[in-house]
Amino acid sequence: MAKIDPRTVASLLREYAQRASMRGDNPYRTKAYLRAADSLTALSQPLDRIIATGALTKIPGIGDAIADIVTKLYQTGTHPSLEKLREDVPAGVMELFAIPGLRPDKILKLHQALGVNSLAELEAAAREDRIRPVKGLGAALQTKLLQNLAIVRSGEMQLHLHKAAALLEHAVISVKQEHPEFSRVEIAGDFRRGCELVSDFALVAQGRKSTGIEDTTLRLVVTDRKHFGANLLEATGSADHLEQLKTFAADKGFTLNADGLHRGRKLIASATEEEIYQALDLQFIEPELREGRDEIERAAKQKLPALIRDEDLHGILHSHTTASDGTETLEAMAEATRKRGFEYYGVADHSQSAHYAGGLSLQEIAEQHREADRLNKAYNGKFRILKGIEADILADGSLDYPNQILEQFDFVVASVHSRFKLPKKEQTERIIEAIGNPRTTIIGHMTGRQLLRRPGYDLDVDKVLKACAKHGVAVEINAHPWRLDLDWRWHQKALDQGCIFSINPDAHSIRELDHMHWGVEMARKGGVPAKRVLNAMRLTALLAHLARRRQTS
Repeated sequence: MAKIDPRTVASLLREYAQRASMRGDNPYRTKAYLRAADSLTALSQPLDRIIATGALTKIPGIGDAIADIVTKLYQTGTHPSLEKLREDVPAGVMELFAIPGLRPDKILKLHQALGVNSLAELEAAAREDRIRPVKGLGAALQTKLLQNLAIVRSGEMQLHLHKAAALLEHAVISVKQEHPEFSRVEIAGDFRRGCELVSDFALVAQGRKSTGIEDTTLRLVVTDRKHFGANLLEATGSADHLEQLKTFAADKGFTLNADGLHRGRKLIASATEEEIYQALDLQFIEPELREGRDEIERAAKQKLPALIRDEDLHGILHSHTTASDGTETLEAMAEATRKRGFEYYGVADHSQSAHYAGGLSLQEIAEQHREADRLNKAYNGKFRILKGIEADILADGSLDYPNQILEQFDFVVASVHSRFKLPKKEQTERIIEAIGNPRTTIIGHMTGRQLLRRPGYDLDVDKVLKACAKHGVAVEINAHPWRLDLDWRWHQKALDQGCIFSINPDAHSIRELDHMHWGVEMARKGGVPAKRVLNAMRLTALLAHLARRRQTS
C-alpha cells in the first residue's frame, strides 16, 4: 500500500484513541494518543524523513510505543490493534466524538441503545425525543447534545492557542535545526493574528533564495531577505484583510502580491511589512487587527490605537487557591506572581454558593484575610496581596454574600456559575442587576462560553456592556485559553460604550498564571489600549481607584 500523508496518520491515531476509550482503555494512554495526533498536524519536516532518521520520538508527546504505532500507520494505512477495535462499532460512530463534552461511555450507550451511527442519526434521535427516556442518558444530555451540535465544525482541526503555541514553538526549533542556513524563522497564520482557535499552522523562513512552500503538515514558506516582509504579510492573512489591502493598493495605482508591492514593473516595497504599509500611506497594522473589519480605513486616517502589551500589566485580579478549588496556597500563588514581575496579586476564590468548588464560608474568609495581612506585612510594601472574591451571581442577580461581608473585600469579581439556560431577557437582567451592585468591581467571564466545549449563554451583550460603562464595572477578558471571554469581537463596542477591562488568568495553579499572555492577545485583537485596562494600573493608582469605588458605594 502507498504511504499516506501525515494528516491521515493523525486522523487514524485519533480513531485508535477514541475506539480504545470506548473499550474502557486507560484514559491517560488515550490522552497521550490524542496529544501525539495533535503534534502530527504541525510537522516542520516531511513525515517520511522524520521516520527514516529515527526522529519521531523528538516530537512532543511521542514516545517509543506511539512511534511504533505511527510508523505502522504511515507505512500500511492501518494497525492490527486498530483493525481489531474496528470490529466493535461502525465507522460512523466516530463522528460523535466531535461533540464537545460527550464521553466515550455515552457514545457507546447511544450506539447500543438507540442504534446511533452518525451525527445525523444523533440529531434525529435528539429531535425526536428518543434520548430522554433512556436510562443513563436522559433529558439534560438530550438538550446539551442539541445545543452542542450547533458548534461542531466538521472537517476542520482547530487547537486552542496554548496548544498551538507548543506545537509551533517546537516546529520553529525543528526547522532551525534542519535548516541552519535559515537566518530567520517566524510564525505566521492564525496564531500570529491571535485567533482564539488555530487551524492554519504556518511559518515563514528566510533563506538565501525563495524556494516556495515545503510539503509538510504546516505551511513552510521559504523566501529571501528581499521578499521576506511580503511573504510574511501574505502568510499571516487574514484572507479578508489581504483582499481589502490589495484593493486599497490598486486604488492607489499599486499591485500587491506575495512578491511585494509594485508600481508597474517596479518593486516598491517587500523586505518588511512596515515598508509595505508605509508605502501605501497606512499606519502599521498589527497582525492581531488584520481581520478585514475596519482596520484599513482607520489606518488610512492614522487612527489605530497603541495596543496593550504583556509588560503593560502590573498585577493579577482573578485567581484561585487551595482555599477553594486551586492547587496552591495563597502564599505560593502570591510569590509566583511576584517572581513574574507583578506588583500585586488579587486572590478571588469561589464564594459560598459554589459548593462544587469549595466556596468560602465566612470563617474561611476571615482566615484568608488574616493570612493575607500576615504576608503583606512580610512584603513590607514591596508587593501586595489584594483581598478579593469571585462571588456567584444568583438567579435573581444578587450576590451570594450580604453587603457587610462584601464590604470586607478590596474587590469583587461577579460571575455566573449556574442557571446557564435562563431565557435571554432573564439572563441579561440577572447580570445587569449584579453589575448594579455597588460592591461589584469586575464582571467575570461574561458569556460563560468554553471554546470547543459549549457556547455562551443567551445574553444581550450590548445591554450588559452599557450597564458596565454606566456603573464603572470592569469587563473581564478571561485569559484562560478555554474561555477567552469576553470575545474580542465585542471589545470595540465595549470601548465605544466607555467600558474598562480587566485581563485575568482565572488561574487555579501556578502554571496557569502564565495564561495572562492569552488575555493580552485577545485584548490586542479587540483593539484595546493599556489605558483602558484596570490591572495596567500601578498599585498606588489601583488602590486609589478601588477606594473611590468603595466611597461612592
